[in-house]
Amino acid sequence: MTATPKKPRVLIVDDVPSNVKALAVVLKGNYQVVMAANGPDALEAAAKGNVDLILLDVVMPDMDGYEVCERLKANPETAQIPVIFVTGRREAPDVERGLALGAADYLSKPVDPSTLQGLVEISLAGVGKPLP
Repeated sequence: MTATPKKPRVLIVDDVPSNVKALAVVLKGNYQVVMAANGPDALEAAAKGNVDLILLDVVMPDMDGYEVCERLKANPETAQIPVIFVTGRREAPDVERGLALGAADYLSKPVDPSTLQGLVEISLAGVGKPLP
């Protein structure tokens, strides 16, 4: 009997439950989806070592997505995890800041499902994760 390949694990970080649900619906068939409602919870989930990719909102209370990304990339244990910002902030300086912090990509809400799926696949392929 052949073992079923493990689905890549995607962490969705957003403080708005409806945003999390919308992203999870797009990804749930091909990926294991886990969620965090804030920056500290996202950092904790990533530090456990079982996250393959992070979809990260910018605007959150207490710790914004930029700070979360900066901390992830500064930690050798989480620096290799691809981060895709998924946010309503779409001005050029916002995009530039996110990419300068080490994000793999930057998507503006509302997100086109096929674009999201494609970027997730590309980001996971870049770190050698099996695609669905």
